[in-house]
Amino acid sequence: MRAAALIVLGGLTLAGGTPLSAGDPAEGRKVANMCRTCHGIDGLAQIPIAPNIGGEPEAYLESQLMAFKTGAREHEMMSVVAAGLSAQQISDVAAWYGAHVASARLPDGVSEADAPDACVSCHGADGIALLPEAPNLAGEVNIYIDTQLKAFRTGKRRHDIMSSIAAEMTDEEIRAVADWYAAVQLEITGPE
Repeated sequence: MRAAALIVLGGLTLAGGTPLSAGDPAEGRKVANMCRTCHGIDGLAQIPIAPNIGGEPEAYLESQLMAFKTGAREHEMMSVVAAGLSAQQISDVAAWYGAHVASARLPDGVSEADAPDACVSCHGADGIALLPEAPNLAGEVNIYIDTQLKAFRTGKRRHDIMSSIAAEMTDEEIRAVADWYAAVQLEITGPE
């Protein structure tokens, strides 16, 4: 049994299932050239259906790219892109975008106390993630957040925490969360 497990793990490593070493941001910048049309070279989304990824937790980026690569998460564009990347390239590009710094500012006259209660413990009142496994939500286009929450609610996308939270949300609550984080001003600064 142990030998079989080692063979499977070795096969996954050879097939690009796990990174060979820690991510290299300089190498990741090279990989990021294929990401720039949608996500921007600095991780500030260039199109409304793409999320901002600059300054995201490196572990989150890597886990999502691996999920697209393995089919655990599906998207018509990202599944194809990630399938063509090695595990090392995924680690590198995650290191590149993770090396950026995301900062956020609430709109004038808005208080952190008004932030969505169900979201702040992981995503922060200003949309900057407090946990390495959670994405930043600051400055995302509201329709992107709305779509992702509805995907969690319907089971199209699955997550131990998010699926149960979204399952309890109405369309109006989802839209309120989406509008809250979309109104936050996001700034992404590069690693240089």
